[in-house]
Amino acid sequence: MTRVALLERLKELQQMPKFQNRDIRTISAVMSNEALAKHIEVCEAAVSGSNRPASVA
Repeated sequence: MTRVALLERLKELQQMPKFQNRDIRTISAVMSNEALAKHIEVCEAAVSGSNRPASVA
């Protein structure tokens, strides 16, 4: 997945009620694409209520 696509997914997550009062996007400036993908995976798991994030493809 491209960095632009990852940032778009992160932008969508930022608007979720769980993250509206937290900044989950600024850190992406210093992350590699692999780290960014993992960050998104963890955030998505938090939104879904899962304690186990899905594996990154």
